[in-house]
Amino acid sequence: MSDIKKKPVSSLGYNFVSKEFIPKGKDEYYLRNLQNRSGIVYRQLTKSEIKALQQHNNTADDWSKLLVAEPFNSNLIKNCNFFGLNRIGKLENLFLEYHDIRLQVGLYDSTIVSCDFGDNVVVNNVNYMSHYIAGNEVIIVNVNELSVSDHSKFGNGIIREGEKENIRIWLEICNENAGRAIMPFNGMLPGDAWLWSRYRDDETLMKKFKQFTEKQFDKKRGYYGKIGDGTVIKNCQIIKDTWIGKEAYIKGANKLKNLTINSGDEGKTQIGEGCELVNGIIGFGCRIFYGVKAVRFILSDHSQLKYGARLINSYLGYNSTISCCEVLNSLIFPAHEQHHNNSFLCAALVLGQSNMAAGATIGSNHNSRGADGEIIAGRGFWPGLCVSLKHNSKFASFTIIAKGDYPAELNIPIPFSLVSNDVSNDKLVIMPAYWFMYNMYALARNEEKYEARDKRGNKLHHIEYDFLAPDSVNEIFDSIYLLKKFTGQALAKKQNKKLDESQLVSLGGKLLEAREPIVEELEILANEFENAGRKVQLTKVLQSYTIFKELVVYYGVNQLLHFAWNHKINDWENFYVALPLRARRSSWLNIGGQLFPQPAVNTFKKEIYSGIIKNWDDVHGFYRLNAQIYQEQKLQHSFASLLEILELKPSDLDKKIFRELVQQALATREWMVKGIVESRAKDYHNPFRKMVYDNRRQMEKVIGKLDENSFINNRMAEMKDYREKTKVLIKKLKL
Repeated sequence: MSDIKKKPVSSLGYNFVSKEFIPKGKDEYYLRNLQNRSGIVYRQLTKSEIKALQQHNNTADDWSKLLVAEPFNSNLIKNCNFFGLNRIGKLENLFLEYHDIRLQVGLYDSTIVSCDFGDNVVVNNVNYMSHYIAGNEVIIVNVNELSVSDHSKFGNGIIREGEKENIRIWLEICNENAGRAIMPFNGMLPGDAWLWSRYRDDETLMKKFKQFTEKQFDKKRGYYGKIGDGTVIKNCQIIKDTWIGKEAYIKGANKLKNLTINSGDEGKTQIGEGCELVNGIIGFGCRIFYGVKAVRFILSDHSQLKYGARLINSYLGYNSTISCCEVLNSLIFPAHEQHHNNSFLCAALVLGQSNMAAGATIGSNHNSRGADGEIIAGRGFWPGLCVSLKHNSKFASFTIIAKGDYPAELNIPIPFSLVSNDVSNDKLVIMPAYWFMYNMYALARNEEKYEARDKRGNKLHHIEYDFLAPDSVNEIFDSIYLLKKFTGQALAKKQNKKLDESQLVSLGGKLLEAREPIVEELEILANEFENAGRKVQLTKVLQSYTIFKELVVYYGVNQLLHFAWNHKINDWENFYVALPLRARRSSWLNIGGQLFPQPAVNTFKKEIYSGIIKNWDDVHGFYRLNAQIYQEQKLQHSFASLLEILELKPSDLDKKIFRELVQQALATREWMVKGIVESRAKDYHNPFRKMVYDNRRQMEKVIGKLDENSFINNRMAEMKDYREKTKVLIKKLKL
């Protein structure tokens, strides 16, 4: 039997909401009237106006249900069919211009069912438009279908009255088996998604998050779609159950269904040709172009999907770009870059500031009995060309992975490492602190780049872009312990000694602290890093150990210097008294790109249990509060880290020691700036880089002159200023 139903034309445009779902004393327009906040005063048509409209080949099932505002010009409505209650704002003899199109104000060649319009709109060749509220100076031209159902959710994970639970939309992030699924909602931040997907064993927390989401919305049926002031929609096929903000630009889309498209002063969103977007939330200032397919997704503010990208069951954080490739079941924190057609990301938690190269396949579930594997990658994750990784794998911050097919699961806890697959010798090779030794330019430039690209107007989440921060520094401490342990293990094996773990750590620590030459001769292994039974070799252990310790000292002293500068401290006594002398180094969590001390998160969860935190606004208040005190929290962590790495008590810190530490930190910063210059200079001296140019002048025309590199010059200027400010502070504190 056909699904097509026959009903009398007199009912077209009416009974949008079934009577059983309309509150007593209300009509089917009660929510529509609440939604329309234009303030426009509508009136009924005069007999002469009706006659004029009929002469322009317009029809209406009931002319008394076509309301207009002053001034009204009947010549600006032609060849339209109206059904139900329609209300039209003022129409003046004007045209609207947007980019290269100029269109006369008015309604032309369209079928319109129960809609409201603001002032001076253009509606031209819209085959079917029903149950929308359009704002002022909206342009809608050449659209096949623009409609809303009475049970529209606009991409939110809610259900309406009379609907069953099984139709609720969930985002199945981080895992393909839906074990970490979350209910999407407009305004969901990456931290919300992380909290909800992470603590799956906490049933009380999961229940609260579901309640918070359901409290954001009511279950009433009958909400109209909205098109905000100044929005332009042209040459589209199907737009259904979609809420659109102000000044959006939508052109050539194939299908937009069950969406919220945020746009306005915080950022104007654009959606372009060939896109098919279903069940999603799109943030302010987003760009979606050229054949994108996205289903069950959230796109955070100022992010981009383009060139045929596929985004399914995934959350993409602020200021990110995905082009060409496919991303499934993933939660991605801010500042993610993925540009290449042949890269693939699946069932992953990526903690931001990440970049995926061409041919990267992250990851494959084929080594599991079920599609339930996961990958967790810390900040600064960078899998190189043609990298293939397996679930389950986990990577510390700023891990770079060299080209290769990695055959087994990996757990790399050492940050700033280069991971290489040495196929010829059948071993995995890890170089800790790689970035600082060989690519300081890229590490520092990325930090500046991500910060410059952060276009959010409301920076509720404080995103940490510094590569030395509580999360990465804590990983450095863990790495220092591991380097001691593995070094001791290597020597014990060579000497055929059996030692317990504490003895191994002690032995390795002595070798590394004394910089014993024998360390360079040892085969230092970390076989627990790979689930393959082959060797996992650590290289340049002595250098990386030394660098890691210097970085912790620099991190601690640098934060203290900025504290003194920011608070204009002029003597040692005031400086020392202001230090967080009772600070202890605690664990930290990256929640949506914002870093939180573990004790703060524990308190946060208790406040959710007790009902102090009652909704998502309160959750976001927690983010905002911690953003306000983050520098204080970071100062405490950095000071505690400094004392711990030097094995000092607060009372040990005197003027002499602090002066030595300042000089050491200054030397470390000088070394990093030098590394920035040298790592970029290699590109100008490498004969294989130079061989594609006929001469140096041509090379400099193509890639620019080294001495005119603005990033390098800025860093050198900053270094000079840093040095001068440090010199002044030393004098003020009488160190």
